[in-house]
Amino acid sequence: MTDLNTRIGTRIRQLRASQDLSLEALAARAGVSRSMISLIERGAASPTAVVLERLATGLGVMLATLFDAPSAPPAPVNRRADQTEWRDPGSFYVRRNLTPPGIAAPLQLVEVEFPPGGRVAYESGPRAGRVHQQIWVIEGTMQVTLGETAHALAEGDCLAMVLDRPITFHNPTQHPARYLVAIVADGEPR
Repeated sequence: MTDLNTRIGTRIRQLRASQDLSLEALAARAGVSRSMISLIERGAASPTAVVLERLATGLGVMLATLFDAPSAPPAPVNRRADQTEWRDPGSFYVRRNLTPPGIAAPLQLVEVEFPPGGRVAYESGPRAGRVHQQIWVIEGTMQVTLGETAHALAEGDCLAMVLDRPITFHNPTQHPARYLVAIVADGEPR
């Protein structure tokens, strides 16, 4: 995990520098403390999915972008062995970026394995551009709550939504769940 933490930190630092943002400016945009951002950029912290989502929103990029190698050469194929896998230290869900890194495309695909009883809540709100997401449950059961509306999803179900309100993912069962996430951003290139 240390190598991936270092990669994430380097990527955040690179994105912040490319936008000429100070640590203080990113902290204000993202709602994450300057000291936490500094720890993450040095690879000295294992940030949760919630913290990474806040940083991605503050940087105006999609969460999956933070997992790209800082200087990943564009390639049209992302081989299984090369796909970045990351475990959230908060909820223990595992995400795997399927979309080839370095490709400037509005669509991103992510596979998620969610543990029994797992829960993660994002404080999503308005973004620079609209973000559309669809979740297709491959195995198991998930409960996805967008704003005040809860959706119980079973194997084969697909939920389409716009990420403009808080969202919670929860596996209410004693069995793992696996789902595919397709994300399209209007006006937010990777």
